[in-house]
Amino acid sequence: MQIKQFFKSGITLAALAVGILGVLIVLYAWQLPPFRSSVETTNNAYVKGQVTLLSPQIAGYVVDVPVQDYMKVRKGDLLVQIDDRIYQQQLAQAQATLQQQQASLDNFAENRAAKQASLDLAKAQLQSAQAGLEKAELDDKRTGTLVDRGFSTQSSGDQARVARLQAQSTVAQAEASVKIAEQNLALTDAGKSSLEAAVASAEAAVRLAEINLGNTRIVAPVDGRLGEVAARIGQYASAGTQLTSITPDTTWVIANFKETQLTNVAVGLPVTFTVDALGGAELTGRVARIAPAAGSEFSVLKADNATGNFTKVAQRIPLRIEIDGGQSAAVDLRPGMSVIVKIDTADKPLPALASAE
Repeated sequence: MQIKQFFKSGITLAALAVGILGVLIVLYAWQLPPFRSSVETTNNAYVKGQVTLLSPQIAGYVVDVPVQDYMKVRKGDLLVQIDDRIYQQQLAQAQATLQQQQASLDNFAENRAAKQASLDLAKAQLQSAQAGLEKAELDDKRTGTLVDRGFSTQSSGDQARVARLQAQSTVAQAEASVKIAEQNLALTDAGKSSLEAAVASAEAAVRLAEINLGNTRIVAPVDGRLGEVAARIGQYASAGTQLTSITPDTTWVIANFKETQLTNVAVGLPVTFTVDALGGAELTGRVARIAPAAGSEFSVLKADNATGNFTKVAQRIPLRIEIDGGQSAAVDLRPGMSVIVKIDTADKPLPALASAE
């Protein structure tokens, strides 16, 4: 009887030990106390890069595609050439219009000089007419005195008076000519701004035509590697059509940690991460930035938790991790690769980076 009780108690203790061991394994696997580690790990992390989609700004037929998929290119290399004949003619037309408007502006100085000469002539004629009027008035006054004293005939007095009236008419005509010349000069000066505006408009049209002509050449904006080249010779490419993409060599890692893992995470902390595609190769980096909000806040459709069946879910906070230089394996990183990131919060942040943030 005692033996049976001993075996039963032994089985109970064994089961209890197994249960305790299972609980300890779960706590360790989930890094819960008392097995809480200073190392925070996530496999929700990916290599990122600035993938730029290349599209034309103008429409036309593709006449040349000198590149192929995944080629390495340098900044300024020609990727796709669009038929530029129409845009060359538009540029030539704009340049001809500019020359015409510039010629009109250049003629302005000569036209103004002619108008100024006409005004000067009218003023000189006015001065001459005023001098003639002054003489006619003096003659009329002297002749009138002689007529009154009987030393001259009445006909002589009439002639002097008529000469004075004619001189007055000549002065009035000269004054009118001066006003007309002044108005013509003012109109010429007012037209200068219009001519200058026409030249500026023609220059802008030339620059626009040059831009459109330049846009027929789709070139690499930066050094990098091409994606799939979708452009084909003879294809009609409208504005915005995706022709290819380019990815620069610069890469970084975005790691999405649970909010409960970020208690001791700070900018500047050293990071190690392994890359699945590189056979688990381990690289190093550092925490460069921490997102200002959880990833769910950047989604188009945000979750609405204002319901009676709310379930609390730990949110993910993205971290940007800059990759340390001088690592040979880093050149093989491609945007989109999966990585496993580990941050030892027991380490001290790098002072320079931490203070910069």
